[in-house]
This record gives sequence, C-alpha cells and structure tokens, in this order.
Amino acid sequence: MFSSAESYDRFMGRYSRLLAPLFADFAGVEPGQRVLDVGCGPGALVAELVQRLGSDSVDAVDPSPEFVAAARERFPGIEIEVASAEQLPFAAGSFDAALAQLVVHFMLDPLAGMCELGRVTKARGVVAACVWDLDGGGSPLSRFWEEARALDPDADDESTRTGAREGQLGRLFEEAGLTNIEETALTFRVGHSSFGEWWEPFTLGVGPAGTYVAGLSVEQREELRNRCEARFVRDGPVIGALAWAARGQST
Repeated sequence: MFSSAESYDRFMGRYSRLLAPLFADFAGVEPGQRVLDVGCGPGALVAELVQRLGSDSVDAVDPSPEFVAAARERFPGIEIEVASAEQLPFAAGSFDAALAQLVVHFMLDPLAGMCELGRVTKARGVVAACVWDLDGGGSPLSRFWEEARALDPDADDESTRTGAREGQLGRLFEEAGLTNIEETALTFRVGHSSFGEWWEPFTLGVGPAGTYVAGLSVEQREELRNRCEARFVRDGPVIGALAWAARGQST
C-alpha cells in the first residue's frame, strides 16, 4: 500500500514535476532570493527551488502533516512547517517571493490565502500562483472528468474552483492588493506508456478525482474505466497540460 505522499507522486507528481520549472521561470526565481513554497505537498516545486537556490534559501508549508513529513524526509535541509495558506507562520516581509503551485483551488479562503502570501513577501517582491485549466479542458485531468461527466452530469469536475478559468487568478491578485499583475498560460505535454499506467493513479484515492473513483460502485467504476480506455485509444497516449498562472508584486 502506498503512503499518501507516494500516491500523490504517482497521481499528480507526474505532472507537477514538469510544471515546476515553467512556474519558477515565470515567477522569476533566481539565485540570491529567499523563496516560500505554499502548499508544497511532497515537494515537486521544492525540488526545483532547491536546485536553483540551495536548501538555505527555501522554506515551505503544507496543511497535511503526512505531506510535510514526506517533504522533510526528502529535503532534510529545508524548514517545512504544517500550516495553511490562510495562516502562514512567518513575519511580514520575510521572503523575496512566495509561490503557490496547484494550491489556490484547494484553499478554504483563496482571498485570505493570497493576502497572506503578499504579507510575508517583501515590498515589491513576487507573489505567484498557478492552477490547472480545469474549466477550459486543458488540465491533464480533463480527459478523466469529461468521461466521468458523460456518465454522471453531477460529478464535481473541479471546474468551478477558484483559478480554474482564464483571468480568475489575476482578479484574485487584484483583490488581494497585489500590483503589476501579469498572467500567462504554462503548457507542456506528457506521454504515457500505456492506458494502465495512466489510469491506475486515479484508483489511489488522491484528490477530488481519486475520491470520486473511490465512491463509485464496482460496476460504475468499470464503466468509467472502459470509457476512459476508449478515449485513450482514440486520442493517443500524449496528454496536454495547461495551467493558468499569475504573478504580482507585494506592496
């Protein structure tokens, strides 16, 4: 049985690891900065930040004790705390940049979370966030959710979550009082060796998609699996991934 961190790696890590360098580039992460990773999970973005900045220049938080434990084991030189985005345990102006990769749509209060990222960032420092294009069909999970909704129109496909639509992050940044806001789309493609390699992580109970699969009956799960397999055969093993990203400056 996989741990929660291992299950996350198999499910979302295959995509978030490829997203991390694109996101760090967009945020302008460079040597000499001290950077905070908010909602670090098991550490996909932490790994990229450490490679660029060194362990002494990276801090991270996540609300999940299991993810924090896993990240601490993987990155023993990093200060990693259990904390939510809405209540960051740092003094004002502690960081040159605060980043939130694939986190805003899970925040209980996204506006409060973004205000906190701005608070702990130095004046004119960078605050950046990104969220999958869950509303526009560009997410690496879109194939799954489209087939799920074909069987169950009431399935919560995450498309109504904050940041899942173009322009939403920019508006959130404005509400949070950030300035000089820029937005972009971060895109890449991922090949899968087989349908089974793509499908199996959905059965591990990770995230809304995993929770949805776990709640299906055996018959419903098999029907969804068959639809997804037919889609995989028709559209091919390469899946496109698009994340909406925004960056701004703290005041």
